[in-house]
Amino acid sequence: MSVATARAFVEAYNREDFQAALALGTPSLVLDFSRALGPYRGVYPRERIQGFLEELNSTFESVRFEPREFLEEGERVVMPMTIRFRGRDGIEVKAETTNVWEFRDGAIERIVLYQELDEALEAARRPGVSRGRG
Repeated sequence: MSVATARAFVEAYNREDFQAALALGTPSLVLDFSRALGPYRGVYPRERIQGFLEELNSTFESVRFEPREFLEEGERVVMPMTIRFRGRDGIEVKAETTNVWEFRDGAIERIVLYQELDEALEAARRPGVSRGRG
C-alpha cells in the first residue's frame, strides 16, 4: 500500500498534477528538503508544498522524478531516484537523491530528502520520525 501511494505521488508530480499528489498526503504533510543542495533547501508544510512544486517546475522546461526502486522499511518507503532537469536552453542535468516516505493511516505524512542512500536507509530504520536539519 505505501509503495503504491509513493508511486502514485511521483506519477502525479511528473504530470504536474500537484493537487492529485497532495491529495495522497495527510493534513500535516511535510516535505523536508533541509538536506537539499541548492536554492530549494527548506522544510515545507502542506500549505506551501504546491507553491514550492510549481516554482521548481517553472524554473525549468521540464523536471522528471525517476524512481530506481522502492524499498520498504517497516512503515517507511525508501526511494532512491534520479531527478532529470531540462533547462530553457535545452541543457539537461540530473541529480541522484533518495527520499524517505513516512505514512500515517495509508497517507503520506512526511517526505525527507537525503543525498546518500546509506544515510536514508539508516534514518528509515530508526524508531520514531525521521527529521531533517531544518
